[in-house]
Amino acid sequence: MERLDIVNSVWFVGWLVAVGALFALGLRLPLQPSLRRLPAVVCTTAIVVATLGLMALANVALVLHDVHFDLTREGVFTPSAQAERVVDRLNRDVKLTYFYQAQDQQGRRARDMLEVLGRRNAHLRVRTVEPDKQPTMAETYGVRIYNAAVLESDGRRVQVMSTDEDQIALGILRVLRERVTTVCFIEGHDEYPMENFEFHTHFEGVASHSHGEGGSAIVQMRSHGVGRLRRALESLGYEVRKIIPATLPAIPSECAVVLDVNPRGTYLPGESTLLLAYLARGGAAVLMYDLGFVLEPRLADGLRELGLVVEPDIVIDPLDHYSTDPEVVAVPVYERHPITRNIALTFFPGIRSLTLLPPPAGVVSAPLFLSSPQSYTRAVAPLAERQPGTAVPVASRPARPARHGLAAALEGAWPGAGPDSRPFRLVVVGDGDFASNSFLPYMANSELALSMVRWAVREEQAPTVALRMPVPRLVLLTKSQMQRIFLGIEVLLPLSIVAVGVIVWWRRR
Repeated sequence: MERLDIVNSVWFVGWLVAVGALFALGLRLPLQPSLRRLPAVVCTTAIVVATLGLMALANVALVLHDVHFDLTREGVFTPSAQAERVVDRLNRDVKLTYFYQAQDQQGRRARDMLEVLGRRNAHLRVRTVEPDKQPTMAETYGVRIYNAAVLESDGRRVQVMSTDEDQIALGILRVLRERVTTVCFIEGHDEYPMENFEFHTHFEGVASHSHGEGGSAIVQMRSHGVGRLRRALESLGYEVRKIIPATLPAIPSECAVVLDVNPRGTYLPGESTLLLAYLARGGAAVLMYDLGFVLEPRLADGLRELGLVVEPDIVIDPLDHYSTDPEVVAVPVYERHPITRNIALTFFPGIRSLTLLPPPAGVVSAPLFLSSPQSYTRAVAPLAERQPGTAVPVASRPARPARHGLAAALEGAWPGAGPDSRPFRLVVVGDGDFASNSFLPYMANSELALSMVRWAVREEQAPTVALRMPVPRLVLLTKSQMQRIFLGIEVLLPLSIVAVGVIVWWRRR
């Protein structure tokens, strides 16, 4: 009985009261009025007509103010909260036609869920169709398969093949998109390729097969990539393309945001100039710079002018990390920012620190998340000076435990730009692996990566729907969680059994 419409519930209570009043009046009315024959017939007829009229009006009021009750513990007959939020925030008409097969249990459930959603908002007009009974309707829409939803709004049409109301809610967001929003992936510096859709994951932690300092010089592009991130963006209605700045006179203006995920080769000076000029024009960028990546001096100076320094180090966190590897930093708590709203636990397989300096006038900078107070940093050599699978000794800074910035968001007027210039938006993260195919589906990594893009393109206020990515089932725990489970199962439970045995022996002695 969650998420009930209070107003409609009041109407339902009123209907119950009206029905109860009718029954009470019926008990008080005599079965045989003490009147002459004709007046008695007229009286009885009037009572029947009045009763039927009141019942009809009560049922019409109930239908017009329908409320959905789901008494199951799992909420089987209730749409997901994400789909409800999307429907509740509709302010334009959307026509939804769903084609289902009556013999398919999942199709019938999807039909019921969509009808419930249609009653939540008058802007969503839902019509369910059985193609076997209405083949002409299916031919009109060009539907040749069951469980297809056709969404229409302002002359645009989107077709979704699913029985999941969340996927249909994503279709609603796509059909409402009035303009094409293009996300441009930067390539040309050995970045993770966006065409790679192959699944790959590992958590071994050995130097030759990890994503920390020892393994950051190894990248197998056949297995590593950001194809899953690309598909996630496309499912949200974004248009995705790749650009190579070295071959362009300027970053295209149609790029609503540019993404650079784990570049391994330093930019050319001209490429840094293009990126900074794009941001100065009011562009947006999400830069994920992993361990050992060396920023080109012009780019480093431009970021420093904004009040951001990307450090050449790695963060070691003995407190918050995944499994037993302190180089895989886990983040359970986030700073207050639109990007981190409703984000749960994330982890980063080898991440560098960021330093925020006082920003110039007109620029607002904020850390997105920090490491724990027990964390420290260790210097990392540039990738060009390292052999695959080895760590080059460098002069390390003293290991002083402190919280270190891991990601930052900046926005505002570009220094030196005119008062009428469009504000820029920039997100910088000290890791790119968390958004790769290997780690994107786990914990809240995908929600965080997509939230960064949504904020950069200024769509953070739009309703969101979490994406479901099929992955093998894994239990992902931080070190503190593993310690608590170990103490509970391996220590406290055996000791409690021994204690109970001692008590029983003592009482029977």
